[in-house]
Amino acid sequence: MPEMPEVQGLVDFLGERAVGHAITRTSVGEIAALKTYDPPNTALHGATVTATARYGKFVDIACGDDLHLVFHLAKAGWLRWYDTLPTTLIKPGRSPIALRIALDDGSGFDLTEAGTKKSLAVYVVRDPQDVPGIARLGPDPLDPSFTRDVFASLLAGRRMQIKGLLRDQGVIAGIGNAYSDEILHVAKMSPYAPSGNLDDEAIDRLYTAMQDTLRDAVRVASGKPPSDLKDAKRAGFRVHARRGEACPVCGDTVRSVFFADRSLEYCPTCQTGGKPLADRRLSRLLK
Repeated sequence: MPEMPEVQGLVDFLGERAVGHAITRTSVGEIAALKTYDPPNTALHGATVTATARYGKFVDIACGDDLHLVFHLAKAGWLRWYDTLPTTLIKPGRSPIALRIALDDGSGFDLTEAGTKKSLAVYVVRDPQDVPGIARLGPDPLDPSFTRDVFASLLAGRRMQIKGLLRDQGVIAGIGNAYSDEILHVAKMSPYAPSGNLDDEAIDRLYTAMQDTLRDAVRVASGKPPSDLKDAKRAGFRVHARRGEACPVCGDTVRSVFFADRSLEYCPTCQTGGKPLADRRLSRLLK
């Protein structure tokens, strides 16, 4: 799933390529992806792209005076950019293309989604806050107002495991499965650590790891075209998706815990005192 750094990379790329150009055509390939009907997607026709922005994992393309094309790529979605947009006709339900946007200079992009589980979401709204997922977002961890003390206040009194808290978009916006693994590895913290029980030193360590990890990833994504962002993301991982490989810090073997639709990766030596985690959602350290 694209997370904050990659989404910011897409926002920056679209800001450079699309701003100042008018949308000439929208073609819907997957009607279920379009979550709004008022305004209709055709209201974008003729509107000039004026700005791009990110809200958590949502991309916001401001069009004209009061329209916004907002999308969330979900687990298997992506953006495919074309300097010259294909002229082939999109057949609804028979293509991975959920939406095609054509611009007045002949360029444009497709929003695509792989697999059979369709979760990519597209909205045409007058205000990004009209998108329910955006309205529910917690603070952005790279916003200057997100200080160490703000972070500590979000942790206070919570019984949630820290891995789950970092991924909860209503608590902190933009972090997903991959970067929560990376942050916890840098912080040398178990994914099962209770978030409300962290002492000041652990909070300091986790806050610094979150800031450093995300800023580094955003820097790596900056300036890259969409076609390169996924590989750049994977190349920077220390533990996520590195099961069976050597930890780059201590050399121990990176382990996984599998759930129904995802897994987490961690280093036992760096994060759990050398003890492997049991492979069950509600498990604790093996005795």
